[in-house]
Amino acid sequence: MSRQKVYPKSTSVNKREHMNKFIMRRLINYMWVGSLLIFLCVVRVYALEVPELKGRVNDYAGMLSSATVNQLEIVLSDLERTDSTQIVVLTLLSLEGENIEDYSIRVADVWKIGRKNLDNGAILIISKNDRKLRIEVGYGLEGTLTDLVAGRIISNIIVPQFKTGNFDRGVIAGVQSMIHAVHGEFNAEGEIHRPEPRVGAWPSNLFSLIVFTFLVNRMGRVRRRFGILSGGILFPILWGMVFNFGFFWSMVMIPIGALGGFAMSFLGSPLRSNPSSPQNRHGGGFWLGGGSGGSGFGSGGFGGFSGGGGGFGGGGASGGW
Repeated sequence: MSRQKVYPKSTSVNKREHMNKFIMRRLINYMWVGSLLIFLCVVRVYALEVPELKGRVNDYAGMLSSATVNQLEIVLSDLERTDSTQIVVLTLLSLEGENIEDYSIRVADVWKIGRKNLDNGAILIISKNDRKLRIEVGYGLEGTLTDLVAGRIISNIIVPQFKTGNFDRGVIAGVQSMIHAVHGEFNAEGEIHRPEPRVGAWPSNLFSLIVFTFLVNRMGRVRRRFGILSGGILFPILWGMVFNFGFFWSMVMIPIGALGGFAMSFLGSPLRSNPSSPQNRHGGGFWLGGGSGGSGFGSGGFGGFSGGGGGFGGGGASGGW
């Protein structure tokens, strides 16, 4: 007489409970990743927006008279027509706590003042309420409109006028001096204003690095390929936030970030259990869709003027009044 095997009734219950716990752990991990991605996107969205390029003079702070704006438009248009150099003026009310060097390079990256492959563009940026200004210089003009010359234009030409409240005269004189410098004709004596060390951005950059490391490690522990993918995407973004380098170096950082993401995925135990479960055997799907890494800005409404594709690398000088 054969004996029939009796299976404990709790077996199916245990399997179901184990599966539910596994699914819940997966959901929690994905929620962590999703929350961090949303946080990073919100941080970027709430950065001070780069305004629309409306013309050669973009007086968003209302610091200049209409006569000054018209005069500068004519002078700068003639400059571009004669030797293709583009110089643009931007005034804004406030930097909203952002470093003027960081903001100006973002403006340069979006507006792309200067001709492509010549990089002969420069931007005079003025923040009224912060009482700060900067001359951002394209690669092609760094030999004539040097950091030293840009600093002297700010300290010796523009700032004295701004201190008396004469913004029109200060901007006109500053732009004329920039044109003279481009043509190798500028000469000014005196010490330049050297900005204080840029320590204000380090706390936020350090926090971004910590978030980046945690996020890439977390994703890599879910799947190695997620660590590689997230490292290749997020590391160039972090690199751009900290060092403000251009497109080429961001592309160079992609394989480096992917390699770093792969390495960080080994820190800690994998965030999954029961490798023989159906989900793991079939590679449970996890996909990160998303938008672009930055804000888009249209090219319309420039009144016939736009940047020509010029590149910037952080050259120039800053000052205040």
